[in-house]
Amino acid sequence: MSEQTIALVTGANKGIGYEIAAGLGALGWSVGVGARGDEPRESAVEKLRAAGVDAFGVPLDVTDDASVAAAARLIEERAGRLDVLVNNAGITGGMPQTPTTVDPAVMRAAVETNVIGVIRVTNAMLPLLRRSASPRIVNMSSTVGSLTRQTTPGAETGPISAAYAPSKTFLNAVTVQYAKELSGTNILINAGCPGFCATDLNGFRGVRTPEQGAAIAIRLATLPDDGPTGGFFDDAGPVPW
Repeated sequence: MSEQTIALVTGANKGIGYEIAAGLGALGWSVGVGARGDEPRESAVEKLRAAGVDAFGVPLDVTDDASVAAAARLIEERAGRLDVLVNNAGITGGMPQTPTTVDPAVMRAAVETNVIGVIRVTNAMLPLLRRSASPRIVNMSSTVGSLTRQTTPGAETGPISAAYAPSKTFLNAVTVQYAKELSGTNILINAGCPGFCATDLNGFRGVRTPEQGAAIAIRLATLPDDGPTGGFFDDAGPVPW
């Protein structure tokens, strides 16, 4: 197997995911660009390669079992293992999302992508991650999923969100459960918040750049072997649950 570090970033064709792929690629890693659409995915791969990144496309719909299984086979055939998985793909489900009016279908879609999709991809990639000397899993979350911040008077918690914010709370809880199960192994898994970045997820209303948002994922992807696991972090450090 190659000594080159192998990473997979889901939702990597644009925005924060693309910048995560670019940042990991700048370290000399081989980076799988996971994305659903063929044209956006291959366009991102070409752009990354032009910047000197060893990038390769991975057709991947995190809500589809067959797609995820095929992605795992592609990485196994290409590299024989996976060193880092960044679960970045996510949706808001659209706004507004007041609890009294939200369509249950919107909540299902948010959970399917933001939580179940992460579980689906993680479990499919775990056999490959277990072959790595220093496997890392990064789940891209959001501080809007922090119940402490949501219940702190005066805290900036974004708009009322019956689907998106709770899906990130759910993701954080799942991350903790993975860390508990994987304790005693060399797999470190953490949740990271990129901050309020200007991406099409929020209509480019954010105040941070996607490159700034990618920094926490890159830091968690490159943790030393004695680094934390089962935590929730942003650029400033630990985020309260």
